[in-house]
Amino acid sequence: MRSPLITTDELAANLDDPRLRIIDASWHLDGRDARADFEAARIAAAVHFDLEAVSDHDSPLPHMLPTPEAFAAAAGELGVSETDTVVVYDTVGLFSAPRVWWTFRLMGARDVRVLDGGLPRWLTEGRPVDRSPPVAPVPAVFRAIRRASDVADLPTVLGALTGEAQIVDARPAPRFRGEAAEPRPGLRSGHMPGALNLPFKTLLSDDGVLLRGEALSARFAEAGVDLDQPIITSCGSGVSAAILTLALAELGRDSAVYDGSWAEWGGRDDTPVATG
Repeated sequence: MRSPLITTDELAANLDDPRLRIIDASWHLDGRDARADFEAARIAAAVHFDLEAVSDHDSPLPHMLPTPEAFAAAAGELGVSETDTVVVYDTVGLFSAPRVWWTFRLMGARDVRVLDGGLPRWLTEGRPVDRSPPVAPVPAVFRAIRRASDVADLPTVLGALTGEAQIVDARPAPRFRGEAAEPRPGLRSGHMPGALNLPFKTLLSDDGVLLRGEALSARFAEAGVDLDQPIITSCGSGVSAAILTLALAELGRDSAVYDGSWAEWGGRDDTPVATG
């Protein structure tokens, strides 16, 4: 099984591959300007993917999946086709890149991986970055075919409450338990009844890379997750849930991301909420 992660050593050794496309997928919950960070320093030849810009603007929910047509247009403008070798990273280490990895896979990209440790690890190792003004990419054609099995909607998650699948929530424990307010105003506090809590940061080592092997599977076991049963991952708005989905892919397990996540569930008055 090929890992969905790529190490900095592997990427550095393949920078001259003509089919390689590198994507800075940085996005910040606190509103920091990820584009400004990209323009200041990036891995050579990287392009910037804007989660908010490439989303469903007809939805009241934040950065929901775009249509395949809109995604194909955006990816093509970035010079990426579905047949390219795509490597995605972010400036935090491992935060928003898995969401973009998941989106590219869902839309039909055949070979897409996440840079483990992201730009921080790349810089810590003294590897070069490009600080010159970004150059517009040569447009490409991306033929998008959306894989429905990779994404869960509200009816699917409601069905999971009856035991059809395990819901694994990546939010911090105080938010999951309803002890801390949600960062987005107007949302109820708590979790879906029966959901399991696995804060995404518990899957990372001290230097920001994903745990591997038994250390990684142990985190899921400790949270009560049965890796042999269907899994839906969730979080605040569908970003960090993709970290759990990436980790499950590393373990050879499929899962679906609940795109609306708590932004949808906690913002309604007709969905059940548990605390504690």
